[in-house]
Amino acid sequence: MTYQPNSPEARDIAYHLHGYTNARRHDEVGPLVIDHGEGIHVVDIHGNRYIEAMAGLWSVALGFSEKRLVDAATKQLSKLPFYHSFTHKSHGTIIDLAEKLVTIAPVPMSKVFFTNSGSEANDTAMKLIWYRSNALGQPQKKKIISRLRGYHGVTIASASLTGLPNNHRSFDLPIAGVLHTGSPHYWKEHRPDESEEDFATRLASELDQLIQAEGPDTIAAFIGEPVMGAGGVVVPPRTYWQKVQAVLKKYDILLIADEVICGFGRTGKMFGSETYGIEPDMMTLSKQLSSSYLPISALMINDRVFQPIADESNKIGTLGHGFTAGGHPVPAAVALETIKIIEERGLVAHAAEVGARLQTGLRRLTDHPLVGEVRGVGLIAAIELVADAAKRSALDPVGKLGTLVNGILQKNGVISRNMGDALAFCPPLIITAAEVDDLLARIARSLDEARAEIGA
Repeated sequence: MTYQPNSPEARDIAYHLHGYTNARRHDEVGPLVIDHGEGIHVVDIHGNRYIEAMAGLWSVALGFSEKRLVDAATKQLSKLPFYHSFTHKSHGTIIDLAEKLVTIAPVPMSKVFFTNSGSEANDTAMKLIWYRSNALGQPQKKKIISRLRGYHGVTIASASLTGLPNNHRSFDLPIAGVLHTGSPHYWKEHRPDESEEDFATRLASELDQLIQAEGPDTIAAFIGEPVMGAGGVVVPPRTYWQKVQAVLKKYDILLIADEVICGFGRTGKMFGSETYGIEPDMMTLSKQLSSSYLPISALMINDRVFQPIADESNKIGTLGHGFTAGGHPVPAAVALETIKIIEERGLVAHAAEVGARLQTGLRRLTDHPLVGEVRGVGLIAAIELVADAAKRSALDPVGKLGTLVNGILQKNGVISRNMGDALAFCPPLIITAAEVDDLLARIARSLDEARAEIGA
């Protein structure tokens, strides 16, 4: 065989040297090195331009070239590049951000605790729930219920809350005290002749049965994303959150809303809790909080949660928890500017408007032979890919079809993400109607190309 520098064989050799195989082929995993960003687009080191249809990791609300965020970071770096919030100290930027978050919260909140990632925020929620139970003289009330296919992070505690097997395998997870109830994916999980409302009733009943089996006095909290993200963009069935909250109130169980993906406009409201009538006791925030320009996250708690914690820490003399960079002034400044821009430019209403265009356009694809279901709300959506729509079955193994179409999308200038055979779309909030139409056209073309390849 004659060696040709740009041949597929040569590329395979190059990627073998870096630990990759066949990386340039659209149905294989390989490196994509991004060089810079412009609005909703990113550009790789070869000059190829992509619609970043996942907003990075569900997170870059304002696109990849918002100068006001760069300026906010630079200004704060020049004034106070770092300070902490330990030992009765603070700084103005984090105080302003805390006040802003409490002001815009969908339900009354009392305090904000700052961390560096969604994982840390959920980890902190778990610790403070345990602390609160001890403060109330309820040391047995420590278990937390999450859901299958829910995603809440990758620390030891938050990965345990996560209900995805790949985040547990070989990690000895989940830890004790974390329980999982059913996934609210109607299309995949409902029984024959079961309506959405009936399905929601059954899930609430199964939750009630789990609580009774474990002992209501041992269950401290329930955690859930308003819309599941990494589990496949699972939109709750009608009446689901209403019925789940009724069960939690019945047994005096705290509700944690994981707003890490849904918060700051993603669902067409400022928070996903507003979209679905959720009244949480605690909320975890990250990602779009700073448009992911810098790492920051937060845990908001209401007074029902805060007061026992305050009483206990007063008794002990300290609250032994915190992070060096928690409440860092530079990410806090960027977060304040991000919220300001979202409000000034009406991006929540814009997300609802262009989100409706995205949802309508995607639903036009439901007659495609490879599409089993389209689901979503606002600017977050998923296409469930199938090889046989009647049987709701994909290619074997699970994920093969999703990987194939995702690779073709990338070839056609769209960065998506497949969770198994679900293709997710979560573009920046700044996407225009014309850009939505461009994205839809590329998706349709990619599905057709995948169908032709399977047929071949």
